[in-house]
Amino acid sequence: MLVTTRRVEDVFKVSGVPTYTFVKPSEFDRLKVALRTPGRGVVVEGPSGIGKSTAITKVLDDLHIGDHVVKLSARDPADIEYIELLPELSPFGTVIIDDFHRLDDSAKAQIADLLKVTADIEDRGRKLVIIGINEAGKALIKSSPDLSNRIDVIRFEIEPASKIEELVKSGENALNVEIGARELIVERVRGSFYLAQLLCMDACLMAGVTERPRKRVPVSTSFAEIQRRVVSQQKDRFGETLRSFARGTKFRPSGRAPYLHILKWLSESDSWGISIPDEMRRHPSEKASVSVVLEQSYLWNLTQNADIAKILHFDPDAKILAVENPLLIFYLRNISWPDFVRDVGFTKVDYKQNYDFALSFAGEDRIYAEHLRNSLEDSGHTVFYDHAEQHRFLGQDIEMYMGPIYASDSRCVVTVLGETYGKKRWTLFEASQYRDRITSGEVVPVWSTKVASTPFDKTRGRGGLTFDPEGDLLQQAIAHAEILSRMIAERTGKE
Repeated sequence: MLVTTRRVEDVFKVSGVPTYTFVKPSEFDRLKVALRTPGRGVVVEGPSGIGKSTAITKVLDDLHIGDHVVKLSARDPADIEYIELLPELSPFGTVIIDDFHRLDDSAKAQIADLLKVTADIEDRGRKLVIIGINEAGKALIKSSPDLSNRIDVIRFEIEPASKIEELVKSGENALNVEIGARELIVERVRGSFYLAQLLCMDACLMAGVTERPRKRVPVSTSFAEIQRRVVSQQKDRFGETLRSFARGTKFRPSGRAPYLHILKWLSESDSWGISIPDEMRRHPSEKASVSVVLEQSYLWNLTQNADIAKILHFDPDAKILAVENPLLIFYLRNISWPDFVRDVGFTKVDYKQNYDFALSFAGEDRIYAEHLRNSLEDSGHTVFYDHAEQHRFLGQDIEMYMGPIYASDSRCVVTVLGETYGKKRWTLFEASQYRDRITSGEVVPVWSTKVASTPFDKTRGRGGLTFDPEGDLLQQAIAHAEILSRMIAERTGKE
């Protein structure tokens, strides 16, 4: 008997239909009823990576017609020719048209007319299934207003955390692992099955788990490590295109950066698309500059650029900008926006401080500092950590580069006061930069239990934290990061 090894890529699938980790989306049963109703068209709309295509494939398999389905994409010129011929073909069985939002208005109108005909006669020989991002159904009804009662529009929303957690736990059981970053993965993928699959696979790979072990093993990869890896991998894929979008067609370093603000709004959205007019109402200070690029069709023209069109789709009627790739929204939500602004080249975008926290420590306490950095980034904060910035100050005046960060370019300085802190050149320099911030409560000391208190230590009279260099550094860092995160959140509410 042939025994096959269960592999990580078979459990956490980033392409194709999952087996071990398939979770029924919230609209699964409604989709099944719609797909088995003769002749009536079905429109499945929602963000990329939410599980639309997978759910349709699973339902068709359940109905035992999966092998008799033609799948077409509006991205493929050859498929577009076939789509335009559909009204002349009868019967053609079940046809799925993916990326429907990319068809031109003429082709959409043809499909709308065909949907009316097949619905009115309950045609058992023809069934059309439309897949598109947000508002695909609205685009169809715009082509033919009397179509609204002849199609079923099923919207796939962001899935609840319970569904994502079910996926991750199913994968853990199938692969015989326990993912330490599970809770953060569930939280940060914001309802995307695809992203959950990807991050779980990366967590396992970074921990050296490529196949199912005999005994259950812990996967200790921190979320911060996973996040940095994914962002780094996707920078080559999206970085230059996003930079071009942010600059627009007439870049001026001192300009008001309307496209940059639009990207920032997209990164902050709970959904995977934004209504530009709604965002303008929420951000009145940027309304004037964004309204110009919207009303003069500059935004529409920019999104017709071939590279930009691959990752962003703008509907000029609904005025909705949506992402075409689930990895893009994760990338936007996790990049350093101050770094991105600098890279794009704008000079007057108002980001008061680049970092939430700047860590100051001696090399002997680097392990604790690294854990603290990861834990703070897991909580969504920007952190200045020397090793992460080395490439920026190579060949530069380090004091000129680092001085402003400790003096004013971080909301809070966290000083890890170990045994050698006051004996190291760079810690003495950093202390000289943040010293004036101590009295304003912008410096949080973390004292080592191995360092005795003295009456000459000015920090001992202020609130701080304590760490044991011989204890569990990871758990101490996690606990300290939670306290620091709460502190910043409270201060933000008062600003």
